[in-house]
Amino acid sequence: MVQEVSSGVVNAAQLRAARVWLAMSQDQVATAAGLTRHTIMRLERDTSAAEQRTLRDICKVFETRGIRFLFSDGVGVGISTLG
Repeated sequence: MVQEVSSGVVNAAQLRAARVWLAMSQDQVATAAGLTRHTIMRLERDTSAAEQRTLRDICKVFETRGIRFLFSDGVGVGISTLG
């Protein structure tokens, strides 16, 4: 069952999907999250080595713009939008 919750591991595909859905560039996301574009590029390829703080910061950027991350048994399976 897919649950729309804040607990789970966000994956690279979810981060890419959220950025594209919001029509944001990697530079825009990086600036909003206080990260570098290189970090955004790296996270969009693989989140396995990402620090929790970094993932939290980038997810907050998307969540404040209406994106919700979907999880099934703690595994990221997609995104949705409010409304």
